[in-house]
Amino acid sequence: MITSLTSNAKEDKAEKSNKGSIYAFWGWNRSWYTNSDIRFTGSNYDFELNDVQAKDRQSTFGLDSYFNPVRITIPQTNFRIGYFINNNIDISFGVDHMKYVMVQEQNTQISGTINDGSIYEGTYAQDDFAINKEFLQFEHTDGLNYINVEITRNDDVLKFFKINLHPDKIQVNTLLGFGLGALIPKSNVTLWNNERNDHFHFAGYGFAGKVGLTFTFFKHLFFRGELKEGFIDMQNIRTSPAIVDKAQQHFFFTELDFVFGITIQPFKN
Repeated sequence: MITSLTSNAKEDKAEKSNKGSIYAFWGWNRSWYTNSDIRFTGSNYDFELNDVQAKDRQSTFGLDSYFNPVRITIPQTNFRIGYFINNNIDISFGVDHMKYVMVQEQNTQISGTINDGSIYEGTYAQDDFAINKEFLQFEHTDGLNYINVEITRNDDVLKFFKINLHPDKIQVNTLLGFGLGALIPKSNVTLWNNERNDHFHFAGYGFAGKVGLTFTFFKHLFFRGELKEGFIDMQNIRTSPAIVDKAQQHFFFTELDFVFGITIQPFKN
């Protein structure tokens, strides 16, 4: 028994630990959003549009748009840097750069009041209403920026299933994590005769859980896929240069990420 315990202790000591490792990655995402009620308030209007549909906006794939250093932030992207506090747990900071585009030419319901002398002036109570771009353009396209901190557990799949591959050549890890953070969108909004707004601003908060797989090659290079499910609540969306004009909405989102990165261990255990 003593011999066995001593042998196991030597093996554990010899086994590489992730503690102290630093990683960084870059990649891209697809995202999907539930319908949401959007309330618009200003000096002469206060109304809500119900069950508004939205989608993401994918950039056409190309070497210039996806890999040119000057243009790499144009697609929907992900950046993250993390640190392993022990062999299995890492804490990270990142930006999920999604894009949110309200579907134009959709039918919805409207409630509230508009008192600005425009053709839309009136009092509404769950009235049927057709959104068109003359009435409203509403996007977070530069983008729906979810700036967040995550804590993630990493488990070695090959070790769990006792698959004997050399860990210096390939490792496969499952991911289970949770994060929360702030929404700082650059919203592109035009409300009929109001001046267009397109400024970065703090709009609210979000949180998400995730699962995924990481494939690490030669200890330092990795590819990762992640599936996130989360919630976003934005109560302070700028809709014009006037501070009094704003919108409010909340919705759930699904995000699928594919990223690549590097891992280094600057300090030996």
